[in-house]
Amino acid sequence: MTASSSLGRQIAEVTEALGNAGIPCALIGGLALASYQVVRATQDVDLLAPLDMSETIDGMLIQLGYRCLHRDTNAGNYVRNRERVDFLYASRPIALRLLRNARQITTALGPLCVVSAEGLIGFKLQGWVNDARRAQDLEDIKALLRANRSQLDMNEVREYFRLFDKEYLLDELLCNLP
Repeated sequence: MTASSSLGRQIAEVTEALGNAGIPCALIGGLALASYQVVRATQDVDLLAPLDMSETIDGMLIQLGYRCLHRDTNAGNYVRNRERVDFLYASRPIALRLLRNARQITTALGPLCVVSAEGLIGFKLQGWVNDARRAQDLEDIKALLRANRSQLDMNEVREYFRLFDKEYLLDELLCNLP
Protein backbone atom coordinates (compact mmCIF):
# COMPACT_ATOMS: atom_id res chain seq x y z
CA MET A 1 0.00 0.00 0.00
CA THR A 2 1.42 3.36 -0.93
CA ALA A 3 0.84 6.80 0.48
CA SER A 4 -0.86 7.66 -2.82
CA SER A 5 -3.55 5.05 -2.19
CA SER A 6 -7.03 6.16 -1.25
CA LEU A 7 -6.51 4.80 2.26
CA GLY A 8 -3.18 6.60 2.53
CA ARG A 9 -4.74 9.90 1.46
CA GLN A 10 -7.59 9.39 3.92
CA ILE A 11 -5.23 8.75 6.84
CA ALA A 12 -3.04 11.70 5.88
CA GLU A 13 -6.05 14.03 5.64
CA VAL A 14 -7.55 13.00 8.98
CA THR A 15 -4.29 12.89 10.95
CA GLU A 16 -3.16 16.22 9.47
CA ALA A 17 -6.44 17.88 10.48
CA LEU A 18 -6.12 16.43 14.00
CA GLY A 19 -2.48 17.46 14.24
CA ASN A 20 -3.26 21.01 13.08
CA ALA A 21 -5.84 21.22 15.86
CA GLY A 22 -3.35 19.90 18.42
CA ILE A 23 -5.30 16.69 18.97
CA PRO A 24 -3.09 13.69 19.69
CA CYS A 25 -4.07 10.46 17.98
CA ALA A 26 -2.52 7.05 17.39
CA LEU A 27 -3.26 4.32 14.91
CA ILE A 28 -4.85 1.18 16.34
CA GLY A 29 -6.66 -1.71 14.69
CA GLY A 30 -5.82 -3.61 11.53
CA LEU A 31 -3.61 -0.97 9.92
CA ALA A 32 -1.46 -0.64 13.04
CA LEU A 33 -0.62 -4.34 12.89
CA ALA A 34 1.67 -3.78 9.90
CA SER A 35 3.95 -1.72 12.15
CA TYR A 36 4.61 -4.94 14.08
CA GLN A 37 5.16 -7.36 11.19
CA VAL A 38 1.53 -8.50 10.92
CA VAL A 39 -0.24 -7.76 7.65
CA ARG A 40 -3.92 -8.27 7.00
CA ALA A 41 -6.49 -6.66 4.77
CA THR A 42 -8.60 -3.89 6.26
CA GLN A 43 -10.50 -0.99 4.77
CA ASP A 44 -11.10 1.27 7.75
CA VAL A 45 -8.94 3.57 9.80
CA ASP A 46 -8.98 3.05 13.58
CA LEU A 47 -7.59 5.84 15.76
CA LEU A 48 -7.18 6.38 19.49
CA ALA A 49 -7.82 9.95 20.61
CA PRO A 50 -8.65 11.67 23.92
CA LEU A 51 -12.29 11.64 24.97
CA ASP A 52 -12.14 15.31 25.98
CA MET A 53 -11.47 16.18 22.33
CA SER A 54 -14.33 14.10 20.88
CA GLU A 55 -16.58 17.12 20.28
CA THR A 56 -13.84 18.88 18.31
CA ILE A 57 -13.07 15.68 16.39
CA ASP A 58 -16.75 15.30 15.50
CA GLY A 59 -16.94 18.84 14.11
CA MET A 60 -13.69 18.42 12.22
CA LEU A 61 -14.82 15.20 10.55
CA ILE A 62 -18.16 16.73 9.60
CA GLN A 63 -16.21 19.59 7.94
CA LEU A 64 -14.16 17.00 6.05
CA GLY A 65 -17.39 15.56 4.65
CA TYR A 66 -17.85 12.57 6.97
CA ARG A 67 -21.20 11.51 8.36
CA CYS A 68 -21.42 10.32 11.94
CA LEU A 69 -22.80 6.78 12.20
CA HIS A 70 -22.47 6.52 15.97
CA ARG A 71 -20.87 8.48 18.77
CA ASP A 72 -20.78 7.98 22.53
CA THR A 73 -18.23 8.37 25.31
CA ASN A 74 -16.33 5.29 24.15
CA ALA A 75 -16.18 5.58 20.39
CA GLY A 76 -17.13 7.46 17.25
CA ASN A 77 -17.73 5.96 13.81
CA TYR A 78 -17.70 8.05 10.65
CA VAL A 79 -18.16 7.37 6.96
CA ARG A 80 -17.59 9.35 3.77
CA ASN A 81 -18.48 7.54 0.55
CA ARG A 82 -16.54 4.27 0.91
CA GLU A 83 -14.13 5.64 3.50
CA ARG A 84 -14.59 4.85 7.15
CA VAL A 85 -12.77 6.14 10.21
CA ASP A 86 -13.42 4.85 13.71
CA PHE A 87 -12.26 6.52 16.91
CA LEU A 88 -11.77 4.87 20.24
CA TYR A 89 -11.83 7.59 22.87
CA ALA A 90 -9.21 7.36 25.61
CA SER A 91 -10.47 8.27 29.05
CA ARG A 92 -9.12 5.57 31.34
CA PRO A 93 -5.55 5.78 32.65
CA ILE A 94 -4.28 2.81 30.59
CA ALA A 95 -5.67 4.13 27.30
CA LEU A 96 -4.38 7.63 28.03
CA ARG A 97 -0.92 6.18 28.78
CA LEU A 98 -0.96 4.20 25.52
CA LEU A 99 -1.91 7.35 23.61
CA ARG A 100 0.75 9.42 25.35
CA ASN A 101 3.43 6.77 24.69
CA ALA A 102 2.50 6.08 21.06
CA ARG A 103 5.54 6.39 18.86
CA GLN A 104 5.83 7.98 15.47
CA ILE A 105 7.05 5.57 12.84
CA THR A 106 7.51 5.72 9.10
CA THR A 107 4.96 3.51 7.38
CA ALA A 108 3.96 2.82 3.79
CA LEU A 109 1.21 5.36 4.48
CA GLY A 110 3.65 8.02 5.69
CA PRO A 111 4.70 8.97 9.23
CA LEU A 112 2.10 7.91 11.79
CA CYS A 113 1.81 7.58 15.55
CA VAL A 114 1.08 3.98 16.46
CA VAL A 115 0.34 2.45 19.86
CA SER A 116 2.73 -0.20 21.14
CA ALA A 117 2.37 -3.85 20.15
CA GLU A 118 1.46 -4.56 23.78
CA GLY A 119 -1.25 -1.90 23.60
CA LEU A 120 -2.61 -3.36 20.37
CA ILE A 121 -2.84 -6.74 22.06
CA GLY A 122 -4.73 -5.10 24.93
CA PHE A 123 -7.19 -3.38 22.57
CA LYS A 124 -7.67 -6.57 20.53
CA LEU A 125 -8.29 -8.51 23.73
CA GLN A 126 -10.86 -5.95 24.88
CA GLY A 127 -12.63 -6.16 21.52
CA TRP A 128 -12.77 -9.96 21.69
CA VAL A 129 -13.91 -9.99 25.34
CA ASN A 130 -16.67 -7.50 24.49
CA ASP A 131 -17.82 -9.66 21.57
CA ALA A 132 -16.46 -13.20 21.23
CA ARG A 133 -17.76 -13.30 17.64
CA ARG A 134 -14.87 -10.99 16.79
CA ALA A 135 -12.63 -13.95 16.01
CA GLN A 136 -10.27 -11.76 13.95
CA ASP A 137 -9.20 -9.97 17.14
CA LEU A 138 -8.04 -13.25 18.64
CA GLU A 139 -6.22 -14.13 15.40
CA ASP A 140 -4.54 -10.71 15.48
CA ILE A 141 -3.36 -11.34 19.05
CA LYS A 142 -1.88 -14.68 18.01
CA ALA A 143 -0.12 -13.07 15.05
CA LEU A 144 1.27 -10.23 17.19
CA LEU A 145 2.56 -12.72 19.77
CA ARG A 146 4.09 -14.92 17.08
CA ALA A 147 5.82 -12.06 15.23
CA ASN A 148 6.96 -10.05 18.26
CA ARG A 149 7.30 -12.39 21.24
CA SER A 150 10.98 -11.68 21.83
CA GLN A 151 10.43 -7.89 21.82
CA LEU A 152 7.19 -7.74 23.84
CA ASP A 153 7.03 -6.66 27.44
CA MET A 154 5.26 -9.82 28.56
CA ASN A 155 4.53 -8.36 31.99
CA GLU A 156 2.48 -5.62 30.32
CA VAL A 157 0.77 -8.13 28.03
CA ARG A 158 -0.05 -10.38 31.00
CA GLU A 159 -1.51 -7.40 32.86
CA TYR A 160 -4.01 -6.81 30.02
CA PHE A 161 -5.07 -10.45 30.13
CA ARG A 162 -5.33 -10.23 33.92
CA LEU A 163 -7.62 -7.18 33.63
CA PHE A 164 -10.13 -9.34 31.76
CA ASP A 165 -9.55 -12.45 33.90
CA LYS A 166 -8.08 -14.21 30.85
CA GLU A 167 -4.55 -15.09 31.97
CA TYR A 168 -5.27 -18.74 31.22
CA LEU A 169 -5.90 -17.73 27.59
CA LEU A 170 -2.52 -16.02 27.34
CA ASP A 171 -0.84 -19.15 28.71
CA GLU A 172 -2.69 -21.28 26.12
CA LEU A 173 -1.74 -18.94 23.30
CA LEU A 174 1.92 -18.89 24.32
CA CYS A 175 2.04 -22.69 24.62
CA ASN A 176 0.63 -23.10 21.12
CA LEU A 177 2.93 -20.64 19.36
CA PRO A 178 5.21 -22.23 16.75
